[in-house]
Amino acid sequence: MPAPPRNVPASTDLHHVRWLRSSHSTGANNCVETARPRSGPAAGLLAVRDSKRPAGPALLFSPESWTGFLTAL
Repeated sequence: MPAPPRNVPASTDLHHVRWLRSSHSTGANNCVETARPRSGPAAGLLAVRDSKRPAGPALLFSPESWTGFLTAL
């Protein structure tokens, strides 16, 4: 079984996702956005992108890795 992808070169490659921003965001586009792809090679992973570059790359995390990251913060 191949390893899941770790990123996508353009977040626009993730079709039919709903990008979410923290309710604590000031709207100044200086935060990250997350989405949960439901299909394709990124299905089941959490996508994270820079809100200043919405068409830029997105990092992909397993749910466990993302939870570990947030816990470490």
